[in-house]
Amino acid sequence: MFCQLSDRAHKIFAAGRRFPQVVAALSTILCASVFLSSCGGSAPGSSSTAGGGNSATGLTVTATLPTATVGSAYSGALSASGGTPPYAFSTSSGALPQGVVLSSTTGTISGTPSASGSFSFSVLISDSKGLSKQQPLEITVANATDVAVSVTPSASTVSAGGSTQFSAQVSNTTDAAVTWTASQGTISSTGVYSAPQVTASTAVTISATSAADPSASASASITVNPATQVSASASSGGNSFYNLQHSGGWAQYGQRGPNFVDCSPSPCDGINFWMNQGVSSPSLSGDATEYDVGGTVGFSDALWNNHLIGPSSSQGMPDSNQSVVPSLHNFTYDVYFFGYNLGTSQALEFDVNQFFGNMGFIFGHECRIAGGNEWDVWDDQSAHWIPTGIPCYPKSNAWNHLTIKVQRTSNNQLTYQSITLNGVTSNLNWTYNHGSTPGWYGVTINYQMDGNQWQNPYNVYLDNLTFSYD
Repeated sequence: MFCQLSDRAHKIFAAGRRFPQVVAALSTILCASVFLSSCGGSAPGSSSTAGGGNSATGLTVTATLPTATVGSAYSGALSASGGTPPYAFSTSSGALPQGVVLSSTTGTISGTPSASGSFSFSVLISDSKGLSKQQPLEITVANATDVAVSVTPSASTVSAGGSTQFSAQVSNTTDAAVTWTASQGTISSTGVYSAPQVTASTAVTISATSAADPSASASASITVNPATQVSASASSGGNSFYNLQHSGGWAQYGQRGPNFVDCSPSPCDGINFWMNQGVSSPSLSGDATEYDVGGTVGFSDALWNNHLIGPSSSQGMPDSNQSVVPSLHNFTYDVYFFGYNLGTSQALEFDVNQFFGNMGFIFGHECRIAGGNEWDVWDDQSAHWIPTGIPCYPKSNAWNHLTIKVQRTSNNQLTYQSITLNGVTSNLNWTYNHGSTPGWYGVTINYQMDGNQWQNPYNVYLDNLTFSYD
């Protein structure tokens, strides 16, 4: 009867109930010797609180001992209360994990474990008045999992002077940082690779190395091809640049509302975007380019721009004496595009731009898909989109053929001549005044993908992109 009562008293005390002096007195009066020898301490565990000791005191030990990992810094803690500080801590039996030590003054258990397993031990805690308590404990040490790195895409093709986006995934560590390197060309800290100028097809390797574990890395292969050259086009009566989706010189930007200011590189402002050249499937030519957009902010866009004629020409036409660009009046943007789920797209945009004499001629064409399946054109002077009433229903899982024809008139106005989608031509012949772009010069093209309200990620492939001018 007495031992049953003292065991009950001890459990109440260990659970932190009130009236510890009453419990201790009952224990002492009823079964002091049995209580001291068989009722003290608590079961081993990652965290425990225990009362009692080698005398009738309220000395309590609290242990916070999380699971450890081999090779990783560990920190646990013991604390005492109910006695008279300062307290002293020591191991009385068993052993701590290899590489881990107990501080005799603070109760901190720290170090770097070198072996896995479950380690049982007991600690002795003493206060300044000589009161003490022995507490059984346990620390579990788990094996470390090797850090792993992967790179996507694993292979890519890009034209000289072009760029493409890579991403690295790091697993089995909370540190996702990597260091990028390239055997030729350059690669940014965010994985944007910029190809060098080459005269022959060149193999390049890029690598991502884990910051957490420099022995963990992954690589990808890149084929850098010479830039596309200009050719005469008998059918258009002028000149054309062919396979521009495969050309170098593409710059890429994210744009977020309400101001849609360019940001780069990806990811930025909650937008993810990238392009991958040299795609063989899906492809018509065997050399398509994949464009992707996603992110966390709805109605955000990804813009790709290429300077064809003028400064920074990707086609070897800098027009240094500024004589070519002002002489051009007629432009054709001809492209094939493919998407697995085009219904995800808010809109796809295809633009022709001409700048000289502080004038801007931005021929913007937007196929609103989730936004209403209608073509809009850009009023350059008033800077807003104009619905055309022309339907735009591109097909998913199929190649769509788009041809846009525009003209800068002799009195420097913009004329939207026609839009042809999958063999159906809609004639517009709408004319607008030009905009103002002081200091700008050249001919450029744009391709843009707009995100829907949820910014669901999607990709589109371009192939056989031809730009004709005269």
